[in-house]
Amino acid sequence: MHNAFNEEVIGGLRDAFDALAAREDVRVTVLAGRGKSFSAGADLNWMRRMAGFSPAENKADALRMAGMFDKLNRLPMPVIAKVQGSAFAGGLGLVSACDIAVGVDHAKFAVTEVRLGLIAAAISPYVIAAIGPSAARRYFQTAERFDAAEAKRIGLLHEVVAADALDAAVERIVGEILKNAPASLRASKALIRETAGPVSEALREETATRIAAIRASDEGKEGIAAFFGKRKPSWTGAGGA
Repeated sequence: MHNAFNEEVIGGLRDAFDALAAREDVRVTVLAGRGKSFSAGADLNWMRRMAGFSPAENKADALRMAGMFDKLNRLPMPVIAKVQGSAFAGGLGLVSACDIAVGVDHAKFAVTEVRLGLIAAAISPYVIAAIGPSAARRYFQTAERFDAAEAKRIGLLHEVVAADALDAAVERIVGEILKNAPASLRASKALIRETAGPVSEALREETATRIAAIRASDEGKEGIAAFFGKRKPSWTGAGGA
């Protein structure tokens, strides 16, 4: 199980985050995945459908995803990402939009969009905030995989533990959070978000516009076609369309 993104998953996460935002009795949230991966990014069938979307459909789809990440980022209580496996593309965005991230030592990470002729638009505000512009300049443009130790070094993960220590590590952090005043925690989170630079509606609109445009471009279409055709894309000079 790789917890890949599609319309249903994005809608389900949006609904879950809306429900959590309304819960004043919830003092801390843990975002976890089941199976081998935390999230492997886009679902293959969703990618096939996206390749045939009109510009308006692409824009609406991108805005739904951008809104989902914004809802996670704006949850009023502390959110811990419990990263039990690898996280790629949008999955890495989920980790970045959480307040605290603990991951297993065998996890791998990558911002893979440029391999498909796309860009990491919807997740960019959160990933850049987590890892900084310098690391983003590298990983947004190389799409190379990096390990949990590197994820910790650049700020994506706060702690790296063995798989059999993950539950205990998250429970320990939850315990520390529960020692603190609930209203102060929420006020502190809002303070950080607002003083560090909020992700505005205009920024979400801009990122959605950019990914919609590149999905509909010749290069974006070629990247998706090459992926599903199990061939190298044309820009590699090795058998593209």
